[in-house]
Amino acid sequence: MSWMQKMVRRENVSLNTRTEPVPAGPDAPHAVVIGAGFGGLAAAIRLGVRGFRVTLLDRLDQPGGRARVFEQDGFTFDAGPTVVTAPFLFEELWSLCGKNLSDDVELVPVDPFYRIRFDDGTHFDYNGDMDDMVREIRKFAPSDVDGYKRFLEKSEEIFDIGFEELGHVPFDDLTDMLKIIPAMVKLQSHRTVYSLVSKYVEHPKVRKVLSFHPLLVGGNPFTTTSIYTLIAFLERKWGVWYSMGGTGSLVSGLSDLIDEIGGTQRYGADVEQILVDNGRASGVRLADGEVINADLVVSNADVGWTYRHMIHPEDRDTWTDRRVENMNYSMSLFVWYFGTDRKYEDVEHHTILMGERYESLLDDIFHNKELAEDFSLYLHRPTKTDPSMAPEGHDAFYVLSPVPHLESGVDWRVQAEPYRQAVSDYLEQTILPDLDDHLVTSRMLTPREFLTDYKSLKGAAFSVEPILQQSAWFRPHNRSEDVEHLYFVGAGTHPGAGMPGVLSTARVLDTTVPNPDAFSPTRAPQQEVTV
Repeated sequence: MSWMQKMVRRENVSLNTRTEPVPAGPDAPHAVVIGAGFGGLAAAIRLGVRGFRVTLLDRLDQPGGRARVFEQDGFTFDAGPTVVTAPFLFEELWSLCGKNLSDDVELVPVDPFYRIRFDDGTHFDYNGDMDDMVREIRKFAPSDVDGYKRFLEKSEEIFDIGFEELGHVPFDDLTDMLKIIPAMVKLQSHRTVYSLVSKYVEHPKVRKVLSFHPLLVGGNPFTTTSIYTLIAFLERKWGVWYSMGGTGSLVSGLSDLIDEIGGTQRYGADVEQILVDNGRASGVRLADGEVINADLVVSNADVGWTYRHMIHPEDRDTWTDRRVENMNYSMSLFVWYFGTDRKYEDVEHHTILMGERYESLLDDIFHNKELAEDFSLYLHRPTKTDPSMAPEGHDAFYVLSPVPHLESGVDWRVQAEPYRQAVSDYLEQTILPDLDDHLVTSRMLTPREFLTDYKSLKGAAFSVEPILQQSAWFRPHNRSEDVEHLYFVGAGTHPGAGMPGVLSTARVLDTTVPNPDAFSPTRAPQQEVTV
């Protein structure tokens, strides 16, 4: 049986052959987790090993959320995240369940991390080796080598505080934020990523190479707080990895862990409302009317959608409709998944194709909310590392283009195919010659599907935008300010988007969720009602 076949709808699955950790008993407090993305899967594991009875619900027909998997015409496509960093966060989840990650998932390093191709045809191979990076920088600007080394030192300094010290700390109270202000000032957090990079290097191409990372987590390098320059050191410290079989193999492995610790997983279960009783989360109601009672609820659904559409306004004093709508949300994405009947051997695993415009294009996407005629692209070719993702002699790809979210007013039912053709033409003219002649399978994901499939407010691909005014204490909290026993994981809460960030949001639950003995369960775990 393939790992994809194992990712079918599961309900009330429990493997009781293991003795460590011990599955929670029927009288243990019941935790309902909404959404089986990486945040929800990690939350279910962490709560399960602490002794909670866990029910994980997702409206899709498989785990993964944005990291779900498409299979089509013999090709396997990871729908979402493809860049695996900080693998210790995955290893920790396996360890909590008494297992080793390597028993279930094979991670292999990717080198270069990225090939960054500029519009004039030159390219920069980016990785974690100092000698290689110096050599690449010297191709464009020998005078920037010393500045690059000083930038790395600053990135490490920011990493030590921003990730190691604060990445797993809940910011429940304003005093938590006040305590770190001196460190934030010292780290120059008021600067943007691009501003901080520009302090150290001068060549425009080198600045692009060192500043694009916020786009991987939904941020604009020209407005995202410079705290996110820690990504440069994070990648250097732990590398960039690929999970053989695709990111979906990590999803499948996490789903299996939940089974093994006695958790319940239900797919095709669309949560319509979080029930609140006297200011406390008491369960959820599904779209078909079924009520599932709970002692606590964890939402891995989009935080904006959760507050705006899943909790009655009378139960929200802090996160009112107006406040939710007025937050700044990330850009969205146009994603095209496609396969070819030939291989493009000179194309790397991760390629970033920079368009001629940089700041002004990002202005169109984030501020003007206009769909520009030009674009910058990220191209994923997993078959460079893992030929099993496509039929023999074929290549699997996905290409994504950052685009404005749905406040742009673009009708993607009309615009999707012309936009796909424009992307295809650009790829054919640059690094995939004769693409149209070799195309054998194709599908698209647009901002419209980020809304309809993932219930992401405004079709934003990464939820709340990571600007300084929406970071740490200013971000929607991991523990709800409005509803007791309601918690959040995922891209929209602290510390933010990206695999390390989302997995860290679940880590925060270890601090914010009391131990099971603090709860006094009095309700049956499930009760069906007719509405």
